Amino acid sequence: MSRGSRGAGGTRRPVRAEDVYRWGPVWSRRVGWLLDHGYWNTHVHGTEHVPATGPVIIASNHTGVVDGPLLHGAIPRGSHVIVKQEFFDSPIGFLMTWAGQIPVDRSSGRAALNVAQQLLEEDRVVGIFPEGTRGRGDASSVKAGVAWLAVRTGAPVVPAACLGTRRTG
Repeated sequence: MSRGSRGAGGTRRPVRAEDVYRWGPVWSRRVGWLLDHGYWNTHVHGTEHVPATGPVIIASNHTGVVDGPLLHGAIPRGSHVIVKQEFFDSPIGFLMTWAGQIPVDRSSGRAALNVAQQLLEEDRVVGIFPEGTRGRGDASSVKAGVAWLAVRTGAPVVPAACLGTRRTG
């Protein structure tokens, strides 16, 4: 059964680590990089702070709808970003699955955090928006997921900021 599919009685099965394509970030990071540098003309600073190997958590503010692909393309390693389940249920959901991203049911994010933990234990990169949804960008309403992952895995947390992605007003 694929991720985001419905089980018996129409209930959604929580995401499992084996549902996340490990090869997804190999190609999708390149697409994100092309969007970052070709379409959006993004300026990326501080990539030297992302460890070249081992587990790492990238924690970013979230103001605009393009923050996910922008972050994914800017990180100098392939990453699995925690993304709201609604994107996986949309017409482009198959791309999210193929890209190796992690769906989160925002009413109960424990399954996504467990998957992220397992990926970090495999020395992978996990991106997370601590606010849980788009906000003002000042990260004033963060949730505990980043801290939970860092304590459970020992992975370093690299802060990130997506600036200029919200439409004026």
